[in-house]
Amino acid sequence: MDKLILRFGLISGVIFTLLIFVSSYAEEASADIEANQLPQIIQAPNINKQFDWAGELMPLSADAKERLDVQLLRNSYYHSSTIQYLKRANRYFPTIERILLEHGIPDDFKFLAVAESGLEHATSPANAKGFWQFRKLAGKEQGLEINDEVDERYHVEKSTIAACNYLKWLKRKFGTWTDAAAAYNVGPTAYARQIKAQKESNYYNMNLNQETAKYVFRLIAIKEIMSSPQEFGFYLQPEEKYPPMSDYYEVEVSESVSNWGDFAHEYGTTYRELKRYNPWLRDNHLTVIKNKYMVKIPEV
Repeated sequence: MDKLILRFGLISGVIFTLLIFVSSYAEEASADIEANQLPQIIQAPNINKQFDWAGELMPLSADAKERLDVQLLRNSYYHSSTIQYLKRANRYFPTIERILLEHGIPDDFKFLAVAESGLEHATSPANAKGFWQFRKLAGKEQGLEINDEVDERYHVEKSTIAACNYLKWLKRKFGTWTDAAAAYNVGPTAYARQIKAQKESNYYNMNLNQETAKYVFRLIAIKEIMSSPQEFGFYLQPEEKYPPMSDYYEVEVSESVSNWGDFAHEYGTTYRELKRYNPWLRDNHLTVIKNKYMVKIPEV
């Protein structure tokens, strides 16, 4: 009996020691997690307010609010891309805003360029190019020059003017800026077909393909986040944003250029800088037949 009591006492002692060790380890691990946790608060965006696109109110139905909520959540926590959007916007929005205003297009459409390309000279899997993602035929229909040496889909000013003209046409055809934005995404022929098939004429009442069904909600979400970034946890100092590329003068080119590297050196810059300021120049030379071109020369 004494041996049994002694054995029980030893076992109890070992268990007690183990419990103390485990408890101490847990406290240390918890303290380490607290000391090294990410400095962020994860919460759902506020959707209990009125939203709009280009001054046209989004309905406050449960369906519309849920679809917007999904896009706000995705874009709020898509950190690396949103930070880049905010940095690039400082460089390109002043030019885009000016052109939109001059052509009577609501300022909100600058966010369409963000949704389409991220404000990069991008190429899509469908071979759409530039900030506004024109395909070749559509770009030419809007008066953009597109060939192996020149592709004005990459010309920020000219492609924005082309987008303005196209958006005005879509607005006349479909009646609202909201429907114009949706048709911009899916194409006017396909959008008109769905309007006829579904007996609806309002984007929010239509059942569309997955991409177009979320498109306007994504535009509204991007607008909300980029208009008030700090409300969504994005903090950027002015010096952290990309500066505007406004330090240039223009040279008229009316004759063929055999090599843009030689041309750049003649004007005291580099091939890389010349192409950065003129991304629409797609080759290392230029054949001029009738057109004249204004080429930006970065100032040293």
